[in-house]
Amino acid sequence: MAKASGEKANGAAAPAANGAAAPAPQARGEGRLVHLRVRRQDTADRPETRRWEEFKVPYLPQMNVISALQQIQRDPRTVDGKEVAPVVWEAVCLEEVCGACTMVINGRVRQACSALIDQLAPKGEVITLEPMSKFPLVRDLLVDRSRMFEDMKRVRAWIDVDGTHELGPGPRESQARQQERYPLSRCMTCGCCVEACPQYNDGTKFVGAFALNLVRLYNMHPTGAMRQDERLESVMSEGGITDCGKSQNCVEVCPKEIPLVDSIAAVARDTTKRMLFGWLLK
Repeated sequence: MAKASGEKANGAAAPAANGAAAPAPQARGEGRLVHLRVRRQDTADRPETRRWEEFKVPYLPQMNVISALQQIQRDPRTVDGKEVAPVVWEAVCLEEVCGACTMVINGRVRQACSALIDQLAPKGEVITLEPMSKFPLVRDLLVDRSRMFEDMKRVRAWIDVDGTHELGPGPRESQARQQERYPLSRCMTCGCCVEACPQYNDGTKFVGAFALNLVRLYNMHPTGAMRQDERLESVMSEGGITDCGKSQNCVEVCPKEIPLVDSIAAVARDTTKRMLFGWLLK
């Protein structure tokens, strides 16, 4: 039987119409596999089930870690052919806005939705996925970040507006002040800063860089400033500003490039002033 037009007899790819050689299948991603090594554990109270499992899934263009996990979910089979339960993880926005998909990827804490396979494993390297270690494990890559939200309540990370509507419009802010405050507001409580912080662990009550940044953010707000003394006092006790070890790991891993070190320094100055001169206000 005659070969189809444009196909070489030996099965190799035919030249493109302009005379250039067609891209190799591997260059186009055809036949390429993504190799994932996942740290798994069935439940928090069963540490004996902690284990590594490896998976290989077909590569897709512009693929991220979440899409690779979704492929595992559709066919949860390890590299040795064993059928297992689907890997558990958390994701919501898929746009690096919610912070839900934070995990440790190749030893660095980051969001899985913005972790592109082409950048992590351009030559087919193994990609290692682990859950964050500073929070209670729920299962596999899913952790419980409730401690972060409790710390947000401790520092009053909100603006009290009840009863203020009768006071009329609030004070206007300058453009410069708005630009100073906007970067601080980008925090999505993803957990990256506290995962990288050596002071944040089960043995301490340290609130972490994100909470100190929120103290600065809401104290800079014209309406939020009405509660600034309460916020400062909330971080002047155990677990507050003095527990920060100044490692600066937090600012290195923040996906939103929040100036966390600057916020910590600003809160440290404000709490020092409060400690030295607060009695004058009583």
